[in-house]
Amino acid sequence: MVGEKELIVRKIERGTVIDHIPAGYALHVLKLLGITGKEGMRIAIVMNVESKKLGKKDIVKVENIELSEDTVNRIALIAPTATINIIRDYKVVLKRKVKIPERIEGLLTCINPRCITNQPREPVTPRFRVIERNPLRIVCEYCETIMEHEEIIRQLIGE
Repeated sequence: MVGEKELIVRKIERGTVIDHIPAGYALHVLKLLGITGKEGMRIAIVMNVESKKLGKKDIVKVENIELSEDTVNRIALIAPTATINIIRDYKVVLKRKVKIPERIEGLLTCINPRCITNQPREPVTPRFRVIERNPLRIVCEYCETIMEHEEIIRQLIGE
């Protein structure tokens, strides 16, 4: 028997569960995925639930979607503690933690307007090096400008 304080979220037949998202970041993950809720697929969002590892966490469950490697890499920049679970026939067939790469190339734009990567006549791909993982901080390899986690999220979700 389920206690009155427990929340039940139905299993999905096929899709993706993104677990261990830092509390308050589930909506950023949905925006990154381009999910508005109007697509017709079943989506479950659980926010600010208890977590042994994080204290509190968010969870996103989406039916009929398997994430590309590129999308998983982008999620890592928003939610570096996340785990990705691929579901088929109601079972987890693949479970993995996201990993922030040492170098981030071509995903973000340097916030320094004078950086060579922002000059129209210089076809240079922006490249960043991770200097801190929690909270995420990166540095432009060309101009040494540091970007904080919130700016990284703004760029990834297009705000």
